[in-house]
Formats: sequence, structure tokens, C-alpha cells
Amino acid sequence: MSIDTAAPAAQSRQPVLYLSHGAPPLADDELWTAQLAAWSAKLNRPSSILVVSAHWEEAPLAVSATRTVPLFYDFWGFPQRYYDVTYAAPGAPDLASSVSKLLRSPGQAVHENAERGLDHGAYVPLVEMFPDADIPVLQLSMPTLEPTHLLELGRKLAPLRDENVLIIGSGFTTHNLSAIDFSLGMHQAAPQWSAEFDAWAAEMMQHRDVDALLSFLDRAPAGHLAHPRTEHFAPLFVSLGATLDDTGKTESVIEGFWGGLSKRSWQLD
Repeated sequence: MSIDTAAPAAQSRQPVLYLSHGAPPLADDELWTAQLAAWSAKLNRPSSILVVSAHWEEAPLAVSATRTVPLFYDFWGFPQRYYDVTYAAPGAPDLASSVSKLLRSPGQAVHENAERGLDHGAYVPLVEMFPDADIPVLQLSMPTLEPTHLLELGRKLAPLRDENVLIIGSGFTTHNLSAIDFSLGMHQAAPQWSAEFDAWAAEMMQHRDVDALLSFLDRAPAGHLAHPRTEHFAPLFVSLGATLDDTGKTESVIEGFWGGLSKRSWQLD
């Protein structure tokens, strides 16, 4: 009998994701749920997950509860079944400590919002990607929507990738609910403004043109129409910042439209 004394292979650093998270009815879309499940199946299993969601703006910086608490159903007017969804992922106190150390600055600490559960920008996609809810998950607030600030925030978080942490920016590549006629269904043709912005974003991300992306409101076609408020594009800048010093590939993993909105989602290696 021989004993293998070789050291285990080093854990490769985790990629960073930016995904369009949809709304609670995403769970009814067989195509999108299958796309999310196939995506996560190709990832190395992370030790924990850090989510920056379009649905949590809070300054100073805050992390969500570091223990399992009920989900935050931050939506209204939906059928009851969407409020019955659960996702009891373990809390991530160790990750919260690491985040705090990376982001603390003189006179400012990262505080814990002890009762805030995962919002739908976090749990809706995670239910599809990691349905066993057995990976610790932590949310981090966006203290501002200013792109360069969020880019720097992501850059500071980059070392977490070497600790097997999966960083996810969760938004929507186009997001103007008032300009969509949902009576046409979730598989309606994309309006021109949504299609044009989606194509521009795909090209800028392919070339990793950070300068253009930072100025998306003015440089993208229909920028202000695609994002009358920018909170759903803002998490992309955290994801970009966490890969700012990389020369790896950018892959558009999910494409297409849902309710006329671009569900394009990227993996940054």
C-alpha cells in the first residue's frame, strides 16, 4: 500500500459574476432557471458567497445578518406562493469579518444589519443556482450608486476570491419597468431601447472597456431610458472592480430578454 503525500492542489481563485436576477416569477421560467443551474454547475463550489444586490442601498457600509434569518420579501402585489419561498442558507460571520477588515477605513467600520434577511436580488437566483442552501451567504450594501466608488469597493474585495469566495453583483442589464407593457407577457420582443443598450453593454464588456462603462448613462444608446435610476446596473461596477487587475476572459453566460428587459449576465475570470 502506498500513501500519497503530495499536497492537495491549490484552490484556483473564484471568478466574479454579474447576473440579472429577475423577479420572483423567474422561478416559473424553465429556460432561465435551467440557464442559472447550468452556470452554477460549471463553477468550483465556493466556501461562501458575497452578494451585492440592486435592492440594498445603505450607508455607511453594512452587511446582512451573519446568522440565518427569514428572507426579506422586498416586493408586493405578487401571488402568495412567491412569499412562501424559503432559502435558509447558513450565515457567514467569518466572511463578514473578512469583508470588514478589507473595507474598514479610519473613522468608519462596516456594521451589521442583524435582522436583514436576503432580499430577492440575492435569493431568487441563488435558489436556482445553489438550491440546497448549504453555502453561507452574506449580503453587502451599496453605500452609493456612483460608479467609480463602487469600482473601488470591488477592488478592495478582490482578495476574497483567493479565499474561495464567490462575489456576485446582482442587478438587471436593462431596467425600466415603467416603459414595459407586461400585459404582452414575459417573452415579448425587446423594445428598441433595451435591445440597443444590451448590445452596447455586451460589446463594452467583451473589450472590458471600463472607462466607457463608467460613463454608461451618457455613452450608451438609450442609457437614461434603459436605467432611469441606476441601481440595477450599479452592482456591475463592484464585479468589475473585483477583477480590475485581471487579464482573464469575460464571458456573456446568459443572453436574451425577459419581459423586454435584458437578462444578460457575465462571468469575469
